Amino acid sequence: MVATPIGNLEDISSRALDSLARADAIAAEDTRVTARLLEHHHLHGKLIAVHEHNERQSAERIVRELAQGKNIALVTDAGTPGVADPGALVVARARAAGFKVVPIPGPNAAVTALSAAGLPDAPFLFFGFLPPKSTARRRTLESLRSLPYALVFYEAPHRIVESVADLAATLGPDRSLVLARELTKMFEEFHRCPLGDAVKWLQENPNRRRGEFVLLVEGASEAEPDHNWEPILTALLEEMPLARAVKLTCGITGAKKNAVYAHALRLAGKTEKR
Repeated sequence: MVATPIGNLEDISSRALDSLARADAIAAEDTRVTARLLEHHHLHGKLIAVHEHNERQSAERIVRELAQGKNIALVTDAGTPGVADPGALVVARARAAGFKVVPIPGPNAAVTALSAAGLPDAPFLFFGFLPPKSTARRRTLESLRSLPYALVFYEAPHRIVESVADLAATLGPDRSLVLARELTKMFEEFHRCPLGDAVKWLQENPNRRRGEFVLLVEGASEAEPDHNWEPILTALLEEMPLARAVKLTCGITGAKKNAVYAHALRLAGKTEKR
C-alpha cells in the first residue's frame, strides 16, 4: 500500500519509489495518473486498474498474482490508499488469503490540511465525502451536529457551494470553517471564516471553487445544547405561524435560532408544494 503525492509530484518518499520500482505490477486507481507519476520519476511498471467500479474483480486478480509469488504495489490517484479511496477491499482479500500487507506511509490530504488549518489541538473526526444529494447530506450532518470534535470532509469542486450551504444550515452559521484547496499545488489556498460567510466567499471568485477541497469544521462546543428539536418544531408548525414555532422551539430546547429557522423554512416549503 504505497502513499503517493496529493499534488506536488516530489512529495513521495524514497521508500515509496523503491517499492514501485521493485513491484512486479502496480495496481492503480487511474492508470493514466499513475503513469504520469512513474514517468516523472523515471520509473516503469505493469499497471493494473483498481477503482471503485471493479475493485471486487481486481482484488481476486491481485490475490491470484500474489499466489504466484508476485509483489504488487497498490496506489490511488493521490494520497493514502484505502482512506476515502479504493484499496480496503483488496487489503481484506489479500489478508484473508494469508498474504502480508505492508503500508508505505506518506501524504494524506486530511492530515495535510489539519496541520496548516490552525484548529485547536483536539480530537477530530475524518468523515471523507458527504452524500452527493442534499437531503441525504443534511441528514448525515444532523447526526454529526452535536459531536465535540473537529469534522473533516472531502468535497469536489462541482458540489462545494451546495455542501457548504448545507453545512451552514445544519450545523449553524457561527462555527468556524477552514476551506483548504489545491493542497501542495501552485494555487494552494486556505481560508478561514464562519460557516455562514463561506458561500458568499466562494461565489465572489470562480477560482475559489476550483480544485479538490478539504473542509474542516469546528466541533460543537460543550455548552451547545444537544436536543433533538426537529420533532418539536414539526409539531409546533402544525399549530401556529412559523415565527412563533421557531421561537418556542428555541426556548424549549436551547437550539440556535438560525438553524431552527432554516429548517422551518424547508418544512414550510415542502408543505406548500403538496
